[in-house]
Amino acid sequence: MLNDASASFVFRFPALSVTIDPCELRQRLRVRRKSLSDAMRQEAALAVARRLADWPAFVAAIRIASYWACDGELNPAPLLEHAWAANMQVYLPVLADDPPQSLQFALYRSGSPLRRNRFNIPEPDIPPAERLQPQQLHLVLAPLVAFDSTGTRLGMGGGFYDRSFAFLRDPDYRGWRPRLLGLGYEFQRMAVPLARRTWDVPLDAAATEEGLYVFAQPHDAERGSFR
Repeated sequence: MLNDASASFVFRFPALSVTIDPCELRQRLRVRRKSLSDAMRQEAALAVARRLADWPAFVAAIRIASYWACDGELNPAPLLEHAWAANMQVYLPVLADDPPQSLQFALYRSGSPLRRNRFNIPEPDIPPAERLQPQQLHLVLAPLVAFDSTGTRLGMGGGFYDRSFAFLRDPDYRGWRPRLLGLGYEFQRMAVPLARRTWDVPLDAAATEEGLYVFAQPHDAERGSFR
């Protein structure tokens, strides 16, 4: 692992025409992810937190969406400690039915009451009226199975993030655009491009224990200040 927490890379080059079977890749990387020891996972999580603690997009955010790490995913907990220390508001995804199979986001603090959803993942136990819509977030920490140099993200296959943030693909959308930051391990960064489907919402950046990778997206210039 690299010790230089300032390492960052900006990708702007086009993808090559290479096809990777997403199902086979997802299975292979999930097995590798779950094979990591607790010590390796903790070391990676701490390295990512150190790397992002001073990243301008993180420092400027007020409302941050995170996730409950499972299936060997990189644990965002050390980064959330930085967020709470800076008086940021942290939210966790909650399964929603409007639109179907999408996400809303509920305020979360350490010790908040939780319930398990139909995937057995803990989520805050608060009324729907108190949840945020995706458009109200500033920074979204997104779990991933793989990502490439264009920001294409391979998730678990449920499509929840793509449906929830589909407005970011709408060329006529002029509202607030949250930044999507994928968190993962360096072995999840693909050297060859992933196939991007029409409904896929790309990442703005991804962070691993070895680097922060920032992707140039068409609407970058349209973002304003959080504050």
